[in-house]
Amino acid sequence: MKTLITLILGLVIGTTYAAEPPTLCNGSFINPITDVCWSCLFPMSIGSMSVFGEDVPDTSNPTTPICTCLVGSLRRIGITIGYWEPMALVDVTRHPYCMVNLGGIQLSKGEEIRTGNVESAVSDHNNSFYYVHWYIYPLIYWLSILTDALCLDKADFDVAYLTELDPTWHDDELAFILNPEAAVFANPISQAACAADAVQSAIGLPIDYLFWCAGSHGTMYPLDGHIQEHVGGVEASTLMTERMTYKMHREALLWDSTGDISGPLDERICHQYPAPIIPKSRYRYQTVNPIPTTGSGGCFPFGHTTAIWGAGHEYPYQGEDFGYLIWRKRNCCAL
Repeated sequence: MKTLITLILGLVIGTTYAAEPPTLCNGSFINPITDVCWSCLFPMSIGSMSVFGEDVPDTSNPTTPICTCLVGSLRRIGITIGYWEPMALVDVTRHPYCMVNLGGIQLSKGEEIRTGNVESAVSDHNNSFYYVHWYIYPLIYWLSILTDALCLDKADFDVAYLTELDPTWHDDELAFILNPEAAVFANPISQAACAADAVQSAIGLPIDYLFWCAGSHGTMYPLDGHIQEHVGGVEASTLMTERMTYKMHREALLWDSTGDISGPLDERICHQYPAPIIPKSRYRYQTVNPIPTTGSGGCFPFGHTTAIWGAGHEYPYQGEDFGYLIWRKRNCCAL
């Protein structure tokens, strides 16, 4: 009788744990003061002159410090400024609906959905799959560091994209609809050219015309959650962050500003524009989960090797979900 009762209890307990497994989602909320690399705002420029951070690699800026923009029916005179803005948070996780940057909240899956993984296809070859979430994070606007309306994205914090709901994120063939040009670069010569991008992103800014390359992290294509050459979680999650940024550009959900203007009357400085090919040099990434990289040199250009900073940023169980803060170069006319 005791044996029977013990067996029944074991089955009940085993069924309970099978039905409700412990959550594997980990993360933390971002402290905007201590978890943000505020030195990443620099360099700041007026016209072509750097005001702060002269030694940090920067994109091109307008040669003239004067600009004019049409506001309503009046043309107003302003100053051309350039700075780097924190504009988005990104989750990279194997667990569906794990909101890493929202404190590790696990949302209900609703229905059965694939779990991300790292697999060994052969003894010396790993592949992996991750989910990515994109949050609107207009930190400069919240803290009122800049007050000019044309130089700010007036938005609220929002969960803007969940790849769990995107069928192209799970399927390479469906993703091909978004990136048909990937077929042109699926050859050894195109991939060998990425070595130059890896070197350049390690010492300065990545090469924009090698847009299919992700520097030391591999290739931007396909624009989905599959990684064919998985080395480690830090490098894989960084590549996922860069791919997601490219995907947002391709879907016209991210626009770009420009510092290449011909003179004070050039209206391009007054607006942002669609950029279906990602301008890699105008982005930086900073890790905020599980361990923030802050202080001087806490953010890195797209494609920058993770070997310099990645040690200790991935560890079993609580260090396998990642969060990143995206910095974008902004050129505008401050009126």
